Amino acid sequence: MAKDPPDPIAPATRAVIAGRRPEWTGTPDHPAAVVNPPVWRASTHLYPDMAALRGHPGNADGHFFYGRRGAPTQWALAEALTKLEPGAAGTVLYPSGVAAIAGALLAVLRPGDVLLMTDNAYEPSRAMGRGLLKDMGIETRWFDPLDLAAFQAAICPKTRAVLLESPGSLTLEVQDIPALTALARQRGLVSLIDNTWASPLGFPALSHGADIALMSLTKHVGGHSDAMMGSASAGADWYGKLRLRAQGLGLVVSPDDAALMLRGLRTMPLRLERETKSALAVAEWLAARPEVARVLCPMLPGSPGHELWRRDFTGGCGLFSFVLKGGTAAARDALIDGLSLFGIGYSWGGFESLATPVDPAPLRSASAWPLPGMDPADCFGVRLSIGLEDTADLIADLERGLAAWAAGG
Repeated sequence: MAKDPPDPIAPATRAVIAGRRPEWTGTPDHPAAVVNPPVWRASTHLYPDMAALRGHPGNADGHFFYGRRGAPTQWALAEALTKLEPGAAGTVLYPSGVAAIAGALLAVLRPGDVLLMTDNAYEPSRAMGRGLLKDMGIETRWFDPLDLAAFQAAICPKTRAVLLESPGSLTLEVQDIPALTALARQRGLVSLIDNTWASPLGFPALSHGADIALMSLTKHVGGHSDAMMGSASAGADWYGKLRLRAQGLGLVVSPDDAALMLRGLRTMPLRLERETKSALAVAEWLAARPEVARVLCPMLPGSPGHELWRRDFTGGCGLFSFVLKGGTAAARDALIDGLSLFGIGYSWGGFESLATPVDPAPLRSASAWPLPGMDPADCFGVRLSIGLEDTADLIADLERGLAAWAAGG
């Protein structure tokens, strides 16, 4: 793509064209010769002479130096992600989503600091608070994701940052991100958000007050369950710090994986649209089933968090949970084992549908499970990641699974 696009353009259009600079997709005599940036595999970057080596522009983006600093394949992906996040000055790539969370937190926090973490956070994030950060002399305190007063009360003079996640990837609580980030900013805190569920296509996190937006690119961006990667996008205040910390930790992503992520990014808007539509249909069907106590899907009218989702989000995805009405753990296992179109696996956001059990109670520190208003007997949850299969086929499969649950109960 040799010409600069007009502004403004829609996010779906930006997902197609971003990161395709002519100098990355062609040669000086034939700019933009190919559609996709080639895969540049190189650990060593060479200089034509000593003057060129000594005249290198230093630690600047988009310049060959050494393989760890990347090449056009990685630069194209980082630039494309930056273009999708309004307000971002740059994006840092990491080998996994967990590495992105760790890399960002290590760029923000120092020994003696306190981190506030939402109680519905991704389990590896919680493990980081109990392990890596604790070992470094950083204290993590958890807060109820839906209690603004409790969040405000938890802030102390040593609090440095807050890690948010909305919706939570197990129980799907939608946080009031603008309110939480405003409170954080008033107290001088850095707001980080795991924005994997909606991506910037459905929730531009920096525009809603976050300082650093994190994603597991393994999920929606890759979309094909064949590569792992994470990202952190930030404004000018934090991008440079994130980049230097990642370099100091020696973090780098392979050009082959970056090419896979670029390929997935081009179709992500279409996949998200299809998965969201199908997930909503499945959620509506489950909400009408007598075996189901509650559907945790913020896109579904009447579901917890729906009003905040309608106010702040422009899109969704295929990930949601539902809670069975009573039953046993064995009966829930029978339900999941009774599914033939849903794989059993911990990821999500791929083209294939997945189902896993949800047992948040042991993970909670500052909020309850079952949720307020639920019968304590209704505690067995199932998380679904809806893929690209036919919706009617998925519903028929779930009907067979619920029959197995009833027989197993």
